[in-house]
This record gives sequence, C-alpha cells and structure tokens, in this order.
Amino acid sequence: MTVETQKETLGFQTEVKQLLNLMIHSLYSNKEIFLRELISNASDAEDKLRFAALKDDSLFESDPDLKIRLDYDSDKNTVTLSDNGIGMSREDVIQNLGTIARSGTAEFLKQLSGDEKKDSKLIGQFGVGFYSSFIVADEVEVFTRRAGTPAEEGVHWQSKGDGEFTIENVDLNERGTRIVLHLKPEAKEFADGFRLRNLVKKYSDHISFPVEMKSESEEEDKKGDYETVNDATALWTLSRSEIKDEDYKEFYKHISHDFEDPLTWSHNRVEGKLDYTSLLYVPGRAPFDLYNREAPRGLKLYVQRVFIMDDAEQFLPLYLRFTKGVIDSNDLSLNVSREILQNDATVDSIRTAVTKRVLDMLSKLAKKEPEQYQQFWNEFGTVIKEGPAEDFSNREKIGGLLRFASTNTGEQTQNVSLDDYIARMKEGQSKIYYITADNFMAAKSSPHLEVFRKKGVEVLILTDRIDEWMMGYLTEYDGKKFQDVARGDLDLGEVETEEDKKHKEEAAEEHKDLLERIKKALDDRVQEVRVTNRLTDSPACLVVGDFDMGAQMKKIMEAAGQKVPDAKPIFEINVDHPLVQRLEKEQGEDRFGELSAVLLDQATLASGEQLPDPGAYVSRLNRLLLELAN
Repeated sequence: MTVETQKETLGFQTEVKQLLNLMIHSLYSNKEIFLRELISNASDAEDKLRFAALKDDSLFESDPDLKIRLDYDSDKNTVTLSDNGIGMSREDVIQNLGTIARSGTAEFLKQLSGDEKKDSKLIGQFGVGFYSSFIVADEVEVFTRRAGTPAEEGVHWQSKGDGEFTIENVDLNERGTRIVLHLKPEAKEFADGFRLRNLVKKYSDHISFPVEMKSESEEEDKKGDYETVNDATALWTLSRSEIKDEDYKEFYKHISHDFEDPLTWSHNRVEGKLDYTSLLYVPGRAPFDLYNREAPRGLKLYVQRVFIMDDAEQFLPLYLRFTKGVIDSNDLSLNVSREILQNDATVDSIRTAVTKRVLDMLSKLAKKEPEQYQQFWNEFGTVIKEGPAEDFSNREKIGGLLRFASTNTGEQTQNVSLDDYIARMKEGQSKIYYITADNFMAAKSSPHLEVFRKKGVEVLILTDRIDEWMMGYLTEYDGKKFQDVARGDLDLGEVETEEDKKHKEEAAEEHKDLLERIKKALDDRVQEVRVTNRLTDSPACLVVGDFDMGAQMKKIMEAAGQKVPDAKPIFEINVDHPLVQRLEKEQGEDRFGELSAVLLDQATLASGEQLPDPGAYVSRLNRLLLELAN
C-alpha cells in the first residue's frame, strides 16, 4: 500500500456536518455528558471482544485483562480515553465515525427544538454519543486497531469537526481504541483528575469493567500507578438491599444511552427450575424509532456475566419492545447463537416469565402512580395496543393496561381504563360499547351515539389507526363482550325497554313500503335498508355488517397496497324524523331517489367516510336549495 493511499481526507455525510456544527456552536448546560458516552462505547467494545474471544481466545493477544483507562494532561489541555476492546479496522472507522449508518443522526436533527437544555438530552437516545466529544473538544484524534490484525493495520483518524476528517494507517502494537480530545479553552475544567473521577463515579460506576486513572497519591510507591476509580460491579448481580435508587437510574442511563430517568424498574433473581437474573426498565420517553418494528431492540443478554448480545429480542414480545434491561442466565449454553436461542425451551420459559414481569410492573405503576402511568400511556400506548393480537395468553392483563377516551369525560385524553368503565356500567348493561373513527371530534359527534346519550350509557372513543385491528382480537374483558356501536344489530340488553323494542318492530312493519322504495332507489350503494334504534336526532346512519371490514381497517389495507373487498353498508333510517316523514310522502320516483341519495350521502359524511362522488352530492344539494329558494 502506498503512502498516498494510506492517508486520505474524507468528508462527513451532510447530516453529520449539521450535527457537528450543532455540537461546536451550542453551549450545552451539561457538557460532561461526553465522558459517559465515550466510556459506554468503550465498555461495549470490551464486551464485544469478550464475546468474540469465546470462540477465538487468540484475540486477547496475551492481554486478557479488559480495562478502560482515562488520562489527562493539564499542560497540553487534553483528555485521553483508552480501551483494550475489539477495536476497529479502517473500514469500521469510516463507517462508524464518518457516516450516519448506525447513528440515526438525521432523525436526531428532526427532533431538535432549539431549547439547548432539552436538545442535549436527545444525544444519548440517538446513538450519536461519539460526536458529543465536539462539545468540549476542538480537535479529536482516534487511534485504533482491530483485535487479531497485524500492528501495521492500525488506524489514525483525526478531525476538527469542520466537515472533514483525515484517516491513515499507523503501526499500533496494542489492540483497542484510544481517543484523544484536544479540549477547547473553555472546557479546560475537564483536564483535572478530581473532576474526571467524580464524573466516572457519577455516570459509569456500575459498568462491568474497571475504569483506571493514575493515582493522585503523594506516597512514593503509589505515585503514577493506575488504580480503579469505579465499582466495576455488574449491578444486577448485587442484592436489591445493596442498591440505591440513584444507582438503578444511572445504570439505566448507561445501558439505554438515555438522559432521562426511567419511569420504573424491576430487579429479580430467579432460582429453581430456571436460574437467571433480570433487571428490567420502562423508559420515560419513546425513542424515535419506536414504530419501526424492524429496528434493533431487546435486552442485553449475559450468560454467567459474560456478554453475549446487545439486542436479544427473543425474551420479549414485540409489543413490549420499549423495555430496556439485562438478562443474565446460567442455563443457556455459552456457544449460543440466535438460531439456537429461537428454538430453546429455556428461552421460551424465560420469555414467558419476563413478559409477565413487565406486565406486572406496568399494572403496579398504573395502580400506585396513575399520573406516571398516564405519562407512560401517552408515550407507549399505541404499542401496547399491538398486544392482544400478539399475546393471546396475556390478553386480560393487557386489557387492564389499556386506556381510552370516553363519552363520560368528553375529553380527547385517553385516561379511562376498562375497569373504570365496568364500574360505571348501567344496571342491566352487559356489554362494553365503543366507537371507532379517524379523529375524536368525528366520533364524538357521530349519530351512532345519540341513543347512548339518551340512555346515559358510556361509550369508549377509539381514534388510533390501530384500534379497529386491535378490537378484532380483544373480544371481551372481565367476562364482558365488546360491541362496536356502528356494527351489526345494536343490542342494548336490558337498558332498552320492552316499549323501545316494540316501537322498533311496529315501525318496521308500518313503514315496510318506505324501506323497500329506498332500497330500490339505492340498490347499487347499500346492502339493506332497515329501521334504526340508534338515532334520536338524525334522520339516518350507516352501519357496517357483522362480518364486513370497518372504515379504519380499509384505510390501513389500502395504505399497505392490499386489495379491499367490496362491501356495501347497511342504511338505517329514523322513521320519526321529519325529513324521513317528508320523504315518505314524496310521489315522484325521480325526486324520491334524489332525496334518498342526499340522506345516504349525509350519513356517509357523518360517519367520517369520504363520498364516492362528491360532485353529484353538491349538484343534488344545489338543486334542492334552488327549489326551496323559489
């Protein structure tokens, strides 16, 4: 390889340039975050080497003691962080430090609010931790060599954060990575032993590798020796009585790269048939890629404290993908691979237990800290709604965690539980009633709710895109069946009096001719015309057949490019309404057809759906208005 090809100057991707500009020109209130991010990255590199060395112990290169070292030089105003972990090749360096391939930077930039304090908290959530070096440094150098490669394949990366970086090959005898930060004049406070020790204790005390610094002792025999400045104890291996809440919170920040405290956590040691430890956290804020079901997710998996993988997704179902934490098991074999894990009976048992643990943790939060649970629901509620379809065995537990808007509160906030609803059910009411719509106002003003207002029966309002799909799987809760108020025959149970039922039967018989005339006029658009028991103020409404697809589900299918089966709605009319009574007296068939079509179009609009032919509706309405005006 020639010298010319060894050293080259490359440009950062556009988004990284923007990010670096932000780092360099924004004075964040918590500049110290850079150290925790760099130590976390170093810890990951050590973990990866330890795992790789299970198959090939020559990667240790006669240096099996994994450690992280932190040095500073107050005269040169530098801070240096070294690890003897897996290291990087030239391609790794270009990929990891020059592009946004794994950093989510573009999404990060979208989230920025302009409030520096809030923006700085985003850094950890988007995996852009390395770039946080530029908050305190005006030049950063990286020396690295991948474990198992020859000394001459070492790499030197350097950048001033000005949109470019240089990269060249150098001889490095030691594997791993060394990062040298040339501090800005205003960040010289970090070239201080006492300050750095405090930051290590504050942020990285419980990473499972020692962080070493040179001794500050004046004693001759200790002067210049390296000493461990963190506990270097895997937090989850300690008993709960030994761990303070602050320790749990800091450990969460270490494994999740989140800057906010978790909402709640659960630490458990299981012994007996299975032998494992779990430390599970529920975050306070949703990550940017929460709704990307393909995004990396899962718990950190250790076997007897040996790191195995970062995103072990086999231990939790997809609808709990927001959960962070650690599983450390003694029962899984060390040469475990993803394929073996997927079919391992032990994994299935742990998955069942961990899923139950997370659901119990959320139930406890909902019961004891309703305000905090509401915060959780606002962030993660839509994901929990995937649960009934994915986890049939825990359907009842998931049902207890769901929150809905309701006609009882009249507010858009989803804060009504199914237990609340059941406690308020009317005497004689045997079903849980709900309505789905594209938005809250469309649902709240739907004609389908008229009879429920009259009878004082509460209806749950479901407006999330996923709701109709979810209700296809959530058929009952606590022995009470669900009923969509806009689907099939409306069964009000004992809330409906015998007089109401008799009135509906008599009306259907009395207006039989009217129903047949409307069916004939609208034959190509409706499957059936019948007298309604849902309406008190509106002339007509549309009802979905028992086994037909609802409007929300149709939209999801169409958006996914799926063919939607043709299904005509049922047209229900209120024979007591003056407009219907006027329609019944109409003799001319053409005019009768026009008026019937106007009623159908109005019912379509009231249900929140689009008209198949809006122009025809406007023309009909204009003709009617002209007739009235004349």
